[in-house]
Amino acid sequence: MSNISIKIISQEEVAEMFKGNADAICGIIEDSFRKYLDGDIIMPDKISQIFDEATQNRINCMPASLINEKIYGMKWVSVFPSNAPKGVQNVTGIMLISELETGFPVAVIDGTLSTKMRTAAVGCTAAKYLAPSKVEKIGIIGAGEEARMHFTLLKHLFPSIKECRVCSLNTEIEQGFIDKFKDIVPDVKFVTCDNNSHLCASGADIIVTAISAQSPVLKATDITKGGLYIHVGGWEDEYGVAQKADKIVCDEWEVVKHRSQTLCRMYKEDLLHDEDIHANLSELIAGTKVGRENDDEFIYFNSVGLSYIDINFANYIYEEAKRRGLGKDVALAENNLVDYASLIKSGT
Repeated sequence: MSNISIKIISQEEVAEMFKGNADAICGIIEDSFRKYLDGDIIMPDKISQIFDEATQNRINCMPASLINEKIYGMKWVSVFPSNAPKGVQNVTGIMLISELETGFPVAVIDGTLSTKMRTAAVGCTAAKYLAPSKVEKIGIIGAGEEARMHFTLLKHLFPSIKECRVCSLNTEIEQGFIDKFKDIVPDVKFVTCDNNSHLCASGADIIVTAISAQSPVLKATDITKGGLYIHVGGWEDEYGVAQKADKIVCDEWEVVKHRSQTLCRMYKEDLLHDEDIHANLSELIAGTKVGRENDDEFIYFNSVGLSYIDINFANYIYEEAKRRGLGKDVALAENNLVDYASLIKSGT
């Protein structure tokens, strides 16, 4: 047996790597899609263990390979929407990667922060191609960690943002979101919406639903002008929202339509068909499909989360950890470590 050691990389270390480096977060997204387009990806189906159909509490196993980098990995992530009323984060996870020369594992990495970054960065990457020509007003339904990550990356991409409306079930949570940012970005006017989705979304250039709802929150009547809707979680919008869209774009439609989001439900009820999907995000990045064509279009973007993006994040984090001397190296197996005879009960 060869010596095997694995690098343990904490959430704090992941945060340190990306501090002041939002461009790297979005860069990993586009790099991931280009690898997919180049055939550098193997992505088996996600395995989802659902423990409660009503809440959709679940744990997902999301595997993928980066062929050229000779890296294979998986993200093990729990999504428990029932945590939100308890004031507990609803997404936690870890990532495991192995090298493909010997198959040995090389790193275990916090997957909670990178999931938040990946989720927001996919929507924000889509916004580069789908947002109106001038983004000044955004409406975010949800005020938790994912909502905060979306605001952070959207403000980075669109410094022109002057107003951010925040909508949550609890006005104290709305105010907590605002308190987090008001001194950091004083050029933005923050508006509490007191759980009023119409006030939050109407007239917004970008709308985000960063929640894990299992019933519609965003209404079709909330959509009052051309803009971009970034759908993040599960079933948080009325079917009529998608039906008002001039274009529907997904991170990967073939994956989306087999999940439980709004578009998937519409597909299963024969209200949405393959030909209704304008493009996958990879096609916009490759230039084989056009994004926004005018500011009057209302565009619906849905991401479901693709495992190869997570593993691309994990590989970036692993390489950065080695470069910076971060992470804790732990021996998993060493030559002659085990005295096998000692495992046998004496006298047998």
